[in-house]
Amino acid sequence: MNLKKILLSGILIVLMAFGCQNPTNHENEARDTMGKQRIELETATFAGGCFWCIESDFEKIDGVVEVISGYTGGHEENPTYESVSSGETGHVEAVQIHYDPSKVTYKAILDIFLRHIDPTDHGGQFADRGSQYRTAIFYHNEEQKMLAEQSKEELNTMVKFEKPVVTEIVQFSKFHRAEEYHQDYHKKNPVKYKYYRFNSGRDKFLRKVWQDSMEGAEMDTKDRRYIKPSDEALRQKLTPMQYKVTQKDSTEPPFKNEHWDNKRPGIYVDIVSGEPLFSSLDKFDSGTGWPSFTKPLKPDNSVEREDRSIFTIRTEVRSKHGDSHLGHVFPDGPMPTGLRYCINSAGLKFIPKEDLEKEGYGEYLTLFEEK
Repeated sequence: MNLKKILLSGILIVLMAFGCQNPTNHENEARDTMGKQRIELETATFAGGCFWCIESDFEKIDGVVEVISGYTGGHEENPTYESVSSGETGHVEAVQIHYDPSKVTYKAILDIFLRHIDPTDHGGQFADRGSQYRTAIFYHNEEQKMLAEQSKEELNTMVKFEKPVVTEIVQFSKFHRAEEYHQDYHKKNPVKYKYYRFNSGRDKFLRKVWQDSMEGAEMDTKDRRYIKPSDEALRQKLTPMQYKVTQKDSTEPPFKNEHWDNKRPGIYVDIVSGEPLFSSLDKFDSGTGWPSFTKPLKPDNSVEREDRSIFTIRTEVRSKHGDSHLGHVFPDGPMPTGLRYCINSAGLKFIPKEDLEKEGYGEYLTLFEEK
């Protein structure tokens, strides 16, 4: 008997005495108090071992509206906790996450999931052993499948694990909601949940793997998607010039680069990590042949350092999460800041205004609304 079964034994007796109805299936939309449709939600389905833990982790994420514990991936039509626990149904413990895509992207949710499990364990997760506790990503469409494959590949190249990533990527079929006593278990039974989680070894493993990295489990959830890939992955992803500029602190030729004369409305993000850096609203023609801005879009994403690489002292600008060399800032720009952020196109990816929502930067659309 595993640790979870021991904790559940008393609860099951009480619930069997009083009965427990299974609520109707979640409608994939948020509604206001009058019952009118407010916004259409999107769905992600993951298996990461104990669904109590994964449910608890995702309920903390801004933009996640509901997390449901359940079973999926197997052949039994009406699975129960007891039947799934036997390991003979083919089902896994899983969670279904309903989220607002204007607040959090599928890529961000996917990255959070992969950093809350041991993706190299094919025999279960931590204290819970058996195929019913294996990890899996159940994709709902081709875009989710593509992003899952990319994230799995990136994780394999991070040199974080001694073994390869074995988390399965499987087409979603049907989700079975778990018994009601499993829903929000961490809230209903906080003492028992904390006892289980501590003894499971999950958090100890996560701290060991991620404690020295910005990709850690305790990292601010809004920054989880901004991750620097391994050097091998960067060499495959970037052009020679992009790699030379961002990773070797080089400078591209003026007037012969992608964005110096770009006048379209939108934002510029780090080509390496995707973190937002500059806005077209702060871009101006400096006559230098490089993209120039009066200020950063999000100052927290920019790091300024003293640069003595040539005969004069300059102030280098780097990205916070990607640690990409971007360019330099000078005190000869126009008002209102008087600054000129002289940035290499090779360090930037441009997201046009019309693609901000699709690319996961919908929060910046208000910048371009007519006043």
